[in-house]
Amino acid sequence: MNMVSNKKRIKNLLSFFHSTGMNDFNEKVMKVLLFGCGVFSILITVGIIISLFSEAIAFFARPEVNLFTFFTGTTWRPLSSNIVPENFGVRPLIRGTLMIAIMSGAIAIPLGLGSAIYLSEYASDRVRNIIKPLLEILAGIPTVVYGYFALSFITPLLKTVLEENLGIDVNFFNALSASIVVGVMIIPMVASISEDAMRAVPRSLREGAYALGATKFEVSTKIVVPAALSGIIAAFILGISRAIGETMAVSIAAGSTPRMTMNPLDSVQTMTSFIVQVSFGDAPSGSINGQSIFAVGATLFAMTFIMNIISQTFIKRFREAYD
Repeated sequence: MNMVSNKKRIKNLLSFFHSTGMNDFNEKVMKVLLFGCGVFSILITVGIIISLFSEAIAFFARPEVNLFTFFTGTTWRPLSSNIVPENFGVRPLIRGTLMIAIMSGAIAIPLGLGSAIYLSEYASDRVRNIIKPLLEILAGIPTVVYGYFALSFITPLLKTVLEENLGIDVNFFNALSASIVVGVMIIPMVASISEDAMRAVPRSLREGAYALGATKFEVSTKIVVPAALSGIIAAFILGISRAIGETMAVSIAAGSTPRMTMNPLDSVQTMTSFIVQVSFGDAPSGSINGQSIFAVGATLFAMTFIMNIISQTFIKRFREAYD
């Protein structure tokens, strides 16, 4: 009896709100609040861009800095006591950043895609519910832990295998060790996004391929992966963008030696590790050394922005629409 009366009360209350226009008022309030959240996020982005590029423009306006030399020079010594234009060549930082991003992508992309194919096509629901959370634990580990893991485990292992057995010199701080830990770090991102894209492929495509006599591996690689290609490529590009922007693990494992080298066993410096180095130093605000942080940050922002544009282009180009 009480349940019936409660249901009647709720129904009468909803009818009252509806009759008084309360639902329309709530809809308008929520619309305004959600619009405000969107505008607020845009304003934050605009503020970040203004604060970043205003200091970067001030840096390039200095007589000691030449824009052409900045992007083509091969010497990066902004903290030198003798400030000369030739010291502001950002190419060593860009090369170190790209070296680590490419090598870490070479590790994370095949492992992440293989994990995604297994979770999407081969694993049962029970196995997937166990493996996927364990895989995503890697994304929750602090990056500084990855850096010290590289110093305490990866680098000694490389020295044992390459230096002691093969006679190849391995620096204590090296790009290969940093690339390995960054690659492990971005595997969950690549795997999770790729698996979501593959699970969104309609079951009818799989069943049609099975009806034609295709094996599970053929269905996975020739039907599901091409159908989910836009999401998979987006996962790859986002993972590489994450590697480009990685800071602490690279700063600890790769060192802080800006040099034009292609040897992954040498110490290198990335753009993010330089920002960390100067931020923790004594460079005063408004000085050429302090403004060099913003110049490098603006360059990094432009690189990641271009990566996002490429990602969106691939998504639009290869996106498949299913009814």
